[in-house]
Amino acid sequence: MLAEFKTFVLRGNVLDLAVGVIIGGAFQKIVNSLVNDMIMPVITLITGGVDFTSHFLALDGGQYADLAAAQAAGAPVLCYGAFITQVINFLLMAAVIFALVKGMNTLAARTLKRKEKEAAVTQKTCPYCLSKIPLKATRCPCCTSHLEE
Repeated sequence: MLAEFKTFVLRGNVLDLAVGVIIGGAFQKIVNSLVNDMIMPVITLITGGVDFTSHFLALDGGQYADLAAAQAAGAPVLCYGAFITQVINFLLMAAVIFALVKGMNTLAARTLKRKEKEAAVTQKTCPYCLSKIPLKATRCPCCTSHLEE
């Protein structure tokens, strides 16, 4: 059973997945910093300093000065402001990740096109013996046929 576990853990897919999860965790910190430290301050400035996290609804019908006071009183609260903040954070993170993936895909497509140009057609097929011959050849080296193209 230990040998089977070792085989399972050391398969390439498991190791690739582990590396992906570790890199994803580090990447998440970068994206969180971008959203929280660079984008959210701009949004806060645009919205006039509105802090959505302080918006709540006390379900017991009471009036409380702030969320902390309602929670200290033990009142059940619906924290819709915190939910709105998390939705905004998610949308911003999704937009940042989309932009990064789109940029990487564009770069990969350019690289692929460059490789395709480098690997342009340099051979043709002899119509008589079907062997591969240089594009500029006028006679097939395999069957010695004259080529018309």
